[in-house]
Amino acid sequence: MDTNSLIILGLLIGLLASTVPVFMALFFTGMVGLVWGIGIDPQIVVEVLYRSMDKFALVVVLFFVLCGNIMTTGSIVEKLIKTANALVGFLPGGLAMAGVLACGFFGAISGSTVATVVAIGGFMIPALIENDYDEKFSVGIMTTAPILGIIIPPSISMILYAMVSNDPLEALFLTGFIPGVLIMFSMSVYAYFFCKKRGLKPLPRPSGRELRATLKESIWALCLPVIIFGGIYSGLFTANEAAVVACFYAFFVEIFIHKDMKLRDVKKVIVSSAITSSTLLIIVAGASVFGEYLTFEQIPDKIANAVVDSIQSPWVFLLAVNVLLLVIGMFMDVISATLILTPIFLPLLSKFGINTMHFGLLMTINLGIGYCTPPLGVSLYISGATVDRNLIYVSKAVIPFLLIQIGILLVMTFWPDLVLLLPKLVYG
Repeated sequence: MDTNSLIILGLLIGLLASTVPVFMALFFTGMVGLVWGIGIDPQIVVEVLYRSMDKFALVVVLFFVLCGNIMTTGSIVEKLIKTANALVGFLPGGLAMAGVLACGFFGAISGSTVATVVAIGGFMIPALIENDYDEKFSVGIMTTAPILGIIIPPSISMILYAMVSNDPLEALFLTGFIPGVLIMFSMSVYAYFFCKKRGLKPLPRPSGRELRATLKESIWALCLPVIIFGGIYSGLFTANEAAVVACFYAFFVEIFIHKDMKLRDVKKVIVSSAITSSTLLIIVAGASVFGEYLTFEQIPDKIANAVVDSIQSPWVFLLAVNVLLLVIGMFMDVISATLILTPIFLPLLSKFGINTMHFGLLMTINLGIGYCTPPLGVSLYISGATVDRNLIYVSKAVIPFLLIQIGILLVMTFWPDLVLLLPKLVYG
């Protein structure tokens, strides 16, 4: 890279390391690079900002954010947890398994790790501790299990990745099911043996009548992911339409069936969702300006050529990228990292013959793990606040579960056919 590019890169790193908001750091460095570094008309920046917002794919993000807020305001989350507890709560470590399963249920609707930590972790961590589970174990499992929120579709990070890579979103969603199930299974097995070794008494096994009553009570909540995925993969509606249908369904259920949300709460939920969505959109806008600068300077192609000259094996490349993304995930949120790094990595994938959907899943898992790694892992701070513990305590608590997730990440890295199994079965 030339001197100007190095200056711009240094400016971006310096701003990100300071207290400057991410979207401003991206916008300012992109603006400086385009106007000062390249000398283009500043009006181009305005056009870039407009184009970045004029994307239909962003609609699905906004409505899934709204859907998640509806569920946390009403009682859908509570009913999902109750169902999960009825299914596995009687096993050793069953309450912890129920928390993991509930994260999977919630992730299949919300598409957000942070929302899953708040909704499921905020409820389950105190419940686990009250039922004599080890506090560190409880914090660890309920801080890391919410990664399922962005692995099991719908996933906000996958939506943004598909927006940049032009992969079919419905097919990309399918890559998340197998690793999501593997993470749920592996963490549940760990919980089983951890709690059995410590002699923790499981909850009583529910009778058939109790189980049927729980499922009957939760049927409307359980139908939500069925409607989303059944509609998408039956061809009844697109992913964008599925998000809108999910919102209307959740509103209807919470207001008229569960009756745990009042009409006066609708305004509060919509405003809260609008604030969350606008935060995301300004990051998209800032990243688009910086991305335009990268495109003008052909930096992704230069990086691709440099990497190909030094690394010949696609497996070595993927391993190196995993390490890089894990480190980046410690300092940058998933949305910003996805929008900044995807244009840089895409030219490399074709040179190494790596499927873009396979890489999209790996990026999602890597950056999702970043939610649970210090110093800036958001999930660590949310869980720490729940039990009034500091960052060091929570960081130690998550280590066993992060090792499980990294192990599954490596399996997904070196077994691409497993990642792409469902997309190939459904779409050929």
